[in-house]
Amino acid sequence: MPSLSEIRFDSQAFQWALNTAATTYAFRWDGAALRHLHWGPRLTVDQAGVLARPPAARWLDGDGGDEELAVEGGAHFGPAGLRARYADGTRGLELDYVGSEISGLELQIRFRDCHFPLQVDLHYRLFEDSDVIERRITLHHTGESDSIAVLRADSACWVLPERPGWRLSHAIGGWGAENRLQRVPLPHAETVLTSRRGISSHQASPWLMLDDGTTTEEAGQVWSAALAWSGSWRITVARTPENRVIATGGFGHDDILQTLQPHETLSTPAFLGLYTGAGFGASRAWHGHIRAHVLPQPTEVRPVLFNSWEATGFAINEQQQMELAALAASLGAELFVVDDGWFGERNNDAAGLGDWWVSRDRFPNGLHPLIKEVRRLGMGFGLWVEPEMVNPDSRLYRMHPDWVLHHPHRRRTLIRNQLVLNFARPDVVAWAQDWLDALLSEHHIDFLKWDMNRPFTEVGWPGQPDPDRPWVDHVRGVYAIIDQLRRDHPGLRIECCASGGGRADLGMLARTDQIWVSDNTDAFDRLAIQRGHGQILPAAVMGAWVTDCPNPLTNRSVPLRFRFHTAMAGVMGLGGNLLEWSDQERDEARRLVGQYKRIRHVVQHGDLYRLRGPDAVQYISSDGREVVVLAWAPDRHYGLGHDEPSPARQALPVLLGSRRGDHTQSPCLPSSEG
Repeated sequence: MPSLSEIRFDSQAFQWALNTAATTYAFRWDGAALRHLHWGPRLTVDQAGVLARPPAARWLDGDGGDEELAVEGGAHFGPAGLRARYADGTRGLELDYVGSEISGLELQIRFRDCHFPLQVDLHYRLFEDSDVIERRITLHHTGESDSIAVLRADSACWVLPERPGWRLSHAIGGWGAENRLQRVPLPHAETVLTSRRGISSHQASPWLMLDDGTTTEEAGQVWSAALAWSGSWRITVARTPENRVIATGGFGHDDILQTLQPHETLSTPAFLGLYTGAGFGASRAWHGHIRAHVLPQPTEVRPVLFNSWEATGFAINEQQQMELAALAASLGAELFVVDDGWFGERNNDAAGLGDWWVSRDRFPNGLHPLIKEVRRLGMGFGLWVEPEMVNPDSRLYRMHPDWVLHHPHRRRTLIRNQLVLNFARPDVVAWAQDWLDALLSEHHIDFLKWDMNRPFTEVGWPGQPDPDRPWVDHVRGVYAIIDQLRRDHPGLRIECCASGGGRADLGMLARTDQIWVSDNTDAFDRLAIQRGHGQILPAAVMGAWVTDCPNPLTNRSVPLRFRFHTAMAGVMGLGGNLLEWSDQERDEARRLVGQYKRIRHVVQHGDLYRLRGPDAVQYISSDGREVVVLAWAPDRHYGLGHDEPSPARQALPVLLGSRRGDHTQSPCLPSSEG
């Protein structure tokens, strides 16, 4: 079927129309600015040709807030997505149109400042099978002398039509309480969603949805956007007294300065937008887009893994891990992951991070005997790593105390007894790349759990003329390492973890296979966490373990079946101490793992429908011939003022149909489904 996506340019009206199968996004150059015209249902050519700019604002109110790129300067008093300061102290931008280029489904529009050597390119990208529009900008210093201070560089400004009412959907949370969905009236003000932590964070997520306050799960207009970035970020949503709304966002937060030297270029991360008239079922469009255009291996079925952390903590050894592996395999696990504690002097969280060699006290013959046994049992082998961190009590820190983020004359704040290595430094990136490559080359490792257990503090780089660079370049260093590892080890699969869901974003998902959504494995609490996760991100990336009771975080006890049925809503795994499970529990677990394997292709790759009531979901296979329904009856949740335990009630899984989906097998899976 031919693609319905296209980009049209009307040279007489100086107007662009970006058409997807169901939407049109249109704007026009009026000689002074690029003015937004329409983002909504698809228009015909004739309809697009008569689009008019919204009425101008009253004379004293300033610019109307309909620019595709809101820049500092002139009579613009709203949030500015692009701000700059030049060597002579001049601030702001006055942009002249230079030209545009359409290449297939990509559009580039070029501007330059009328006086200073700064070129600004706006990039738009469409997709053949998606209504998502991807936007970003690049800045080029075209001069020969004097640096330019970039004070803000948002990836995009999304302009919405006028409506009498507006409602904002977003996620709040904290450690162990991520992704708590909020739907709140949007005030006539500037609302800022942000992370200042160096990661996308547990406290806020870099996405939003906007509707007029009447939208339901099944019907109504929704405008949504998600930022593909894994560091600090900021999205500002402004609603004017005239009920105009813009959402401008990008990487970085307050007062982060990036300096452009002559001939240097700054590229922003992608900020993706989606319009739909199908209500909050917009989630399905996001899930389909992420599977088709973001994930590295979108058609693979994710394996059932066992992770050793909650079973053993730091007290691990070879014999114990082999016993756990045998039990995990007997229950149907397909991937065995050794978590923290396998390296250096890592007896607790106060020592050893940075010393990435196998502990001979715990594994006298290295990891090879364990890996051989795990593979004999029919499972893949995985390992936990935390490359971005170091303990002061480590050989690495004693050798390279300058490698961490720090400021002169300021204490180095410890969180979880560790400091952050500066991955903006090329020598630190090279060190991490070398030891990770050696680890993977010397061992048959199928899977890495890449963790990151603290936010940034004292973000400095003494001696660097552009000391704020680590806020952005650290993240790019992480991206570069993972990208290179995947090129060099194409069978490797990676789970993204940051004390749970601190990096649940499209930037990490472009280079990892799944996310550890929360350190909270309480089955009740996971329902709310998973509901928020699923607003944008698909079940195929949502790691969910079945662990022990009472839960180590909430002290709540729920039946084993309820724990399994909660985990079945995503990428199910096992994380309890199987050595202490009864024969009855192991038999039940074996049956439920088998049940999950029969439905997981629908859960991971089907379309998600949230049924009436807060805790019921339905997955339908792409061919419409298989349906899975999961329903629960929870009461209270941990972490945001609701920490009382409650007894578990009923969970109901249903599978209708039997035809298998057309999906590939992960390299972490054994040769048969089992």
